[in-house]
Amino acid sequence: MPELKIIAHIENDFNEKFGIPRQSGLADIESRIIFEPPYRSCDAFRGLEGFSHLWLIWQFSEAMRGDWSPTVRPPRLGGNKRMGVFATRSPFRPNSIGLSSVKLNRIELQSPNGPVLYVSGADILSGTPIFDVKPYLAYTDSHPDASGGFSLSSKEEILKVDFPENLLQQIPPQKRKGLVQILAQDPRPQYQSSAERIYTMSFGGYDISFFVDNNILNVTEIRRLYP
Repeated sequence: MPELKIIAHIENDFNEKFGIPRQSGLADIESRIIFEPPYRSCDAFRGLEGFSHLWLIWQFSEAMRGDWSPTVRPPRLGGNKRMGVFATRSPFRPNSIGLSSVKLNRIELQSPNGPVLYVSGADILSGTPIFDVKPYLAYTDSHPDASGGFSLSSKEEILKVDFPENLLQQIPPQKRKGLVQILAQDPRPQYQSSAERIYTMSFGGYDISFFVDNNILNVTEIRRLYP
């Protein structure tokens, strides 16, 4: 079998799996794609500036297994029903490969790390290996009339976020919008709905504690993890 080469790693504010958006494009969080030394030639990026969106092909590096199962329990269905692995985007696959569509914000060709891509909308853990970057082509990649299968069987719940101003001010301004978008999508596991439980999510160097009651997510505490 040919070997897949890791060409880059992604860097962002997602330091743990809890809180990462369930799909790409759902939160306006900026990420950097840092390429490995053999792939830092500026010639490899010639023409990329003309595209607004990219496909990232990456490795589920935190979900590597030696075996696989033909069925999985999608969180979208509350973890209570099995579906065929090829009908899901579960990380537990025969090959632990992910695919995400992201917006290309800008390209920094000259940096200490060589060319760096700044993208937004990634649903990828910081440090994840990237196998490839490809341009997104709207005329062939977009299918507005495509059916969504069981993923549309229940409405995606968008929560109202009650974020006290004194707590919100503790978050750097450039991170606030994306953080509120993540919280509004209800980062809790779908099989957990207790109004009494306090959840804590790590994001961008902060621990954000919250509870959900009557479709309102209430932020209760912000704790900085490091200076």
